[in-house]
Amino acid sequence: MAGWERKQTDVEKGIVIPDDWPGYPLDLFTFPEHYSEDLDCVYIPHGVIMDRIERLARNIMDDLGDHDIVVLCVLKGGYQFCADLVDCIKVLCCNSNKTLPMRVDFIRLKSYLNDQSTEDLHIEGAENLSALSGKNVLIVEAIVDTGKTMKALLDHVKAFKPKMIKVAGLLVKRVASKTGYLPNYVGFEISNRFVVGYALDYNEYFRDLNHICVISDHGKNRNTRSEEGPTGT
Repeated sequence: MAGWERKQTDVEKGIVIPDDWPGYPLDLFTFPEHYSEDLDCVYIPHGVIMDRIERLARNIMDDLGDHDIVVLCVLKGGYQFCADLVDCIKVLCCNSNKTLPMRVDFIRLKSYLNDQSTEDLHIEGAENLSALSGKNVLIVEAIVDTGKTMKALLDHVKAFKPKMIKVAGLLVKRVASKTGYLPNYVGFEISNRFVVGYALDYNEYFRDLNHICVISDHGKNRNTRSEEGPTGT
């Protein structure tokens, strides 16, 4: 993709999409017609997402192969990324000398109101994390923006004394308030734009998009709610 860069210092830091990346015109792709006025552009096409996930799966396999791991999927936004990542790892297990036995568990975080991250973090499913004690844990999250939510989750998981914790994040945002936290495995580093699709939502809408897209002002206004929701998570 023209204008995209790879960070050369560390391949695990992902593909860097610059701030001036305009995305692709919507008419080049297919998507549900009911979102035709709600999107500005296709930011990352589905095929590119899948190619990048295959590379992340290989990196994870190289690092963690021959260890049992617990994959901890952060719902709801991370379910598609987690499912595709696990599928890619399974394929590698069938076609390499290494193996990576996996158990998949789920946790849900709520920290968004419409398109704004809030200070309140609610963790659902935390009561089951005692099973992580002594285990190798791979947390799978769709998007990391300021890093505050992920750091809070890591502190919470560490209290259960796992043997090791790694984090895979499909998207990492460049934001001014960033804590400096970076996942171990990153798909794409993106500008501070609110994106939807590939299971990322805006008040529960847009999860049914295959591509990652930039939401339009019309899409925000039409789907805005006053109550707290897991927007963008």
